[in-house]
Amino acid sequence: MAFEYILFYKPFKVLSQFSPEGDKETLADYLKGIGKDIYPVGRLDYDSEGLLLLTNDNNLKHRLADPKFEHKKTYWAQVEGDITDEAIEQLESGVVINHNGKEYTTKRAIVEKLKGEPNVPDRNPPIRYRANIPTSWVAITISEGKNRQVRKMTAAVGFPTLRLIRYKIESLSIDKLQPGDYTVYDSRINKLLGVKSKEG
Repeated sequence: MAFEYILFYKPFKVLSQFSPEGDKETLADYLKGIGKDIYPVGRLDYDSEGLLLLTNDNNLKHRLADPKFEHKKTYWAQVEGDITDEAIEQLESGVVINHNGKEYTTKRAIVEKLKGEPNVPDRNPPIRYRANIPTSWVAITISEGKNRQVRKMTAAVGFPTLRLIRYKIESLSIDKLQPGDYTVYDSRINKLLGVKSKEG
């Protein structure tokens, strides 16, 4: 069996699944004609945007899902307020969030305040604009993936996330893609993700 690898720029308010759910858009609305055995690796929340990897390579899925094999994911988060150096230091050191009803301290992260808005397409619909409340953008790189982790992290330091975009998984990024676009990779993607290929 030849393995297939797809990098998809998931738009806002699209479910990371092919099966229908009410009137919500799903991957089936964008990824037509791909193999029926190709599924997302992990997930990206309905209200988040950005890079989603899909494949039929079970070895790759296992390695990326297994907490023992840490891999870096970089998110761009637009947060409410002008984020402070103190908040950034807290995010980098680890903050306490709720995970499955229990307190969990996040692992160390790499956090950088961006100079202005990154070069990303406008969101449809846009976030609600409030002239008296500024916003700022941060790049957050984590090596774990708890449910809604980045949103919980920024909220924990007092800067709730308004817009969240997954920019990179290891060295793979949404550069050159627009929301709803996808590109097909070959087995070299394993090397870019730090995973040994087991072509079958």
